[in-house]
Amino acid sequence: MAASLLPHQSNSEFEETYRKCSELMKTLPKGKAWRTEHVVQYQGFWLNPTVALKGVLLVQDHFKARATDIILSAFMKCGTTWLRSLMFATANRYRFDLSTHPLLKTGPHDCFPMLDSYIYQGDSITHLELLPSPRLFASHMALDLFPKSVLASGCKFVYICRDPKDVLISKWHFMNKLRVKELAPLTLPEAYELFCQGVSEFGPFWDHVLGYWKASLESPDKILFLKYEDMKREPSVHLKRLAEFMGQPFSMEEEKKGLVEEILKLCSFENLSNLEVNKAGIQHFSDQLVIENRHFFRKGQIGDWENHLTEEMKNRIDRITKQKLKGSGLTLGASPLHNCSSWE
Repeated sequence: MAASLLPHQSNSEFEETYRKCSELMKTLPKGKAWRTEHVVQYQGFWLNPTVALKGVLLVQDHFKARATDIILSAFMKCGTTWLRSLMFATANRYRFDLSTHPLLKTGPHDCFPMLDSYIYQGDSITHLELLPSPRLFASHMALDLFPKSVLASGCKFVYICRDPKDVLISKWHFMNKLRVKELAPLTLPEAYELFCQGVSEFGPFWDHVLGYWKASLESPDKILFLKYEDMKREPSVHLKRLAEFMGQPFSMEEEKKGLVEEILKLCSFENLSNLEVNKAGIQHFSDQLVIENRHFFRKGQIGDWENHLTEEMKNRIDRITKQKLKGSGLTLGASPLHNCSSWE
């Protein structure tokens, strides 16, 4: 999928965006990062200055959304690996036999582009315009970071969120695996304090979630808001809901044949995490960021935060969550459902 963002645009047509990025990096507020030395604050959200900021600016300046586009979005470590698999398998269930499915050979992150991570300079910029409709994209961008043209295009968003305490623990584990070698590992107390302050890549977490939540209340036909814990509790119910939102509902005949359950089995943690591509494969997000596929599959639990956070730490995050979400109608942080393998 590595090609050019817009086939009729040359590198020179992106130079203004690159210059803007360079100038912004000199002036934007800085904070301590989890993976690299620092992040910068742009339009209210914290971004990696060399990867995410450039990707956001390129999206804002050049991305042309279509009404048929569907964008999977989430704060980091909320379940996008699982949702990406489910969405791809559902959207393409007429094209591929489940026994020889692309997910078995390429892995979830090769199914459709990560919009804010794959957009880079030169011939590494994702060749988005040549993708056939309906296009599927994934993103960690807050809704407010998307240009108004995307929201006005009529495209759809699927958003998934998660208990912030589990997000903290999962993100801490994940980012330490990617942390540059020159920096000492980030301790949990350090990550906890930064998270509570809202300083983490694509954060603050609560602002990220609230942006999509409020928009989903205003336009439920355009933004599907899901909770990771709910999906774990009733996966078939929410997969059918997801398919209907995507405009590809399961027929009665498909349900009778067990297709919903077959897709859930194909996309299960147990199945995908044991595939060779997800044990040994890698993802090249940029020259500075290469991630082994196995890092997207961590054996954990819903409520794994109980194994890491003190009562005082737990109570502080719960207080922040209650304060931030007050009056919104949204609640997060349900008790653990059961011990199970956890999608990251």
